[in-house]
Amino acid sequence: MKVTTRGSFPISYEGLRVKQKVRGGVHHQGPNEIGVLGVSGIVKMIKAVMMMNTQGKPRLAKFYDFLPVEKQQELIRGVFSVLSSRPENVSNFLEIDSLFGPDSRLVYKHYATLYFVLVFDGSENELAMLDLIQVLVETLDKCFSNVCELDIVFNYSKMHTVLDEIVFGGQVLETRSDEIMKAVEEISK
Repeated sequence: MKVTTRGSFPISYEGLRVKQKVRGGVHHQGPNEIGVLGVSGIVKMIKAVMMMNTQGKPRLAKFYDFLPVEKQQELIRGVFSVLSSRPENVSNFLEIDSLFGPDSRLVYKHYATLYFVLVFDGSENELAMLDLIQVLVETLDKCFSNVCELDIVFNYSKMHTVLDEIVFGGQVLETRSDEIMKAVEEISK
């Protein structure tokens, strides 16, 4: 039996059924979707999640590959530079190979004073990532009743808890807002 852990909870890969073959492995589905299981383990698909304000200050940034802090700051500045120079009426999808390497894509959504950004590799569906941003925002709205920039600043650990319930280790764990909220409430007890 192959077992991995998510936090302190073991996840068993027994009983999973093949959903579809994808580059680098096979996508499996069980009670919750767990992502791509490749020959050498789980293949990372989401590279980073960022929330930054319209002045470029990062309010939350999570990278799923090890990067030195200086490199993270450089990437955040680069992403903000690209986003802030884009007109409102263009696509929310970008090829971002120059910053994150080959086959990297970025999707973002601008809400009020915040940019919500996901960076991922080419094996991930861009529309699904845009929908994931929507799930994140809806869940945060439930947590904070109309989330704003100050909620992110002053509730940093809760923000990471919510994000970890949605994306962990570069893999999407849950997309149902109600289930995410139940897990966050359970952890907060």
